[in-house]
Amino acid sequence: MRIGVLTGGGDCPGLNAVIRAVVRKGVGEYGHTIIGYRHGWRGPLEGQSMDLSLPAVRGLLPRGGTILGTSRTNPYKTDDGPRRVLATLARDRVDALIVIGGEDTLGVARRLFDDGVRVVGVPKTIDNDLSGTDFTFGFHTAVQTATDAIDRLHTTAESHDRVMVVEVMGRHAGWIATYAGMAGGADIILIPEEPFDIDEICDRLRHRHQQGANFSVVVAAEGATPKEGTMQLQTGETDDFGHVRLGGIGVRLSEEIEQRTGFEARMTALGHLLRGGSPSAYDRVIATRFGIEAIDAVHEGDFGRMVALRGTDVVRIPIEEGVSQLKTVDGRLFEAAAVFFG
Repeated sequence: MRIGVLTGGGDCPGLNAVIRAVVRKGVGEYGHTIIGYRHGWRGPLEGQSMDLSLPAVRGLLPRGGTILGTSRTNPYKTDDGPRRVLATLARDRVDALIVIGGEDTLGVARRLFDDGVRVVGVPKTIDNDLSGTDFTFGFHTAVQTATDAIDRLHTTAESHDRVMVVEVMGRHAGWIATYAGMAGGADIILIPEEPFDIDEICDRLRHRHQQGANFSVVVAAEGATPKEGTMQLQTGETDDFGHVRLGGIGVRLSEEIEQRTGFEARMTALGHLLRGGSPSAYDRVIATRFGIEAIDAVHEGDFGRMVALRGTDVVRIPIEEGVSQLKTVDGRLFEAAAVFFG
């Protein structure tokens, strides 16, 4: 078989590990030919591809990013996009396509499957907000990176008697903020699922200072919003999938906290630092297992499926189940984190 592979959406630690696993088993054991499409859906849209041989994937396991490149291109937002994708696949004599991406990238894969393309999906997002899988690779690496940063910010906050506001990724779901905040000992965690009251936050910070703690660390997901709906900053720009580009909640929080409490406040936005670098051991293993399961599904002709982690097992589920709804932070988990607020 001739099998295409692409990585779409935001880059993520572990993408190269998936590619490596697909090629190692697909070429090494099954004897298939693997073609990599460049820059997400832009690759098949514009006919950009590269051969993925065994030598091409040597040394990929610890490498961050993706050797294929990525983008947020949506062929269904481009004139004649689906037809151009199908034409490229036909030109390259591709029998099946392995699509590695998040909700948007896999959403395109599902629509193409309905149009007759034989696809298998691999879930990818550092936000861990894809339904159907317990965890996505890249998430644990992002959490560890954020936790390391919070640990460091604790010492400078204590030295200067400051409130440090740490902004992390999380547009609609606060998994990174919750996990990293708990692991890093944050005094307040703000997530999209729980609109916050700025007055309540300031009261908690004052209480800490009254109890002798002259510094605090606040961890906020980029999509966190106040109940009044007045503090989130949005540029108004959107990508091909209609998502507003977020950013700025950390700045506004630090300004409001300093103005309302008189405590010196500083903000650090970790942003794309969470996407970069080498994947953790856990993410390398999960990404490898996902890649192997994906190429097995293709080899067996089990199309229209997404690989997923359920407990400790890697299973296959319908793609639509994987992208049907947003997976938000469990309220019980956030309640556990809230025990340590203020």
